[in-house]
Amino acid sequence: MSSHDLQDLILQQQQQQHLRVIRPDDVEDDEDEEEPLQGEYAGDEYYGSDVSNESGTESMPWIAWFCSLGGHQYFAEVADEFVEDDFNLTGLNTIVPFYKEALEMILDLEPEEDTTKVPDVSIVEASAEQLYGLIHQRFIVTRQGLQQMADKYQAGHFGSCPRTYCSSTHVVPCGRYDLPGIETVKLYCPNCQDIYSPPSSRYHNLDGAYFGTTFAHMLFHMYPELVPSIPNKIYTPMIYGFKISEYSRCGPRMQWLRTKQEPHMLDVQGRLIKDARDNEEEEDTK
Repeated sequence: MSSHDLQDLILQQQQQQHLRVIRPDDVEDDEDEEEPLQGEYAGDEYYGSDVSNESGTESMPWIAWFCSLGGHQYFAEVADEFVEDDFNLTGLNTIVPFYKEALEMILDLEPEEDTTKVPDVSIVEASAEQLYGLIHQRFIVTRQGLQQMADKYQAGHFGSCPRTYCSSTHVVPCGRYDLPGIETVKLYCPNCQDIYSPPSSRYHNLDGAYFGTTFAHMLFHMYPELVPSIPNKIYTPMIYGFKISEYSRCGPRMQWLRTKQEPHMLDVQGRLIKDARDNEEEEDTK
């Protein structure tokens, strides 16, 4: 065999190694195999119920889509009629930047042709979130909004009170301020009448102004049957079975603030009937 024939043989072998015969079965197997999720989307920590494919989100209204996102379970779905009423939005145009564009996004309206003033869509999305939150603050104190939030409260969507003696009483979201950007959302317990931070970190960036200072107390005023009837108990610190004195440095302080009095034990002015009688007797002796 000559050197020329040997070179031709080596060239043919190299070409056969690079060639790959693709069978129909191989193509079907490649199409059926799905690449597994990796990184932050792997495992049970990925909230699949909060993420939809493109075909599912295209037909979903913006409000329903926004409330279905992870960390937005506290929100109620504001009715379109409420958002379309300009009276309900009074003053919000001075608080929310790109107010008009944000409102169009919330109502799923086509934006106008002149969008040169909007630098980026992400800015409009942030404005739409803030605008919806402030509209939500006003909606949940209406009859329709209170009913939605009452249903969520009874279903336990907001969680329960971490205080032991509240016996897992359901809580409702609230804010300490009505203006955005000051403090995140808190949870109000109707039993101990105190507020707590949400246990899940997904709610730690949720603005408390989206729920406001009025809703939590308006809810139990309009629905008194939702107020829990749990016996009032206060923890008593003890050392070797003996109660710690209130005058001690580590003793209990102002426990009477947590003591709730029954309505029949109060007079018209909200004072204890026993204390009022004692004051009257002291005045008579003088």
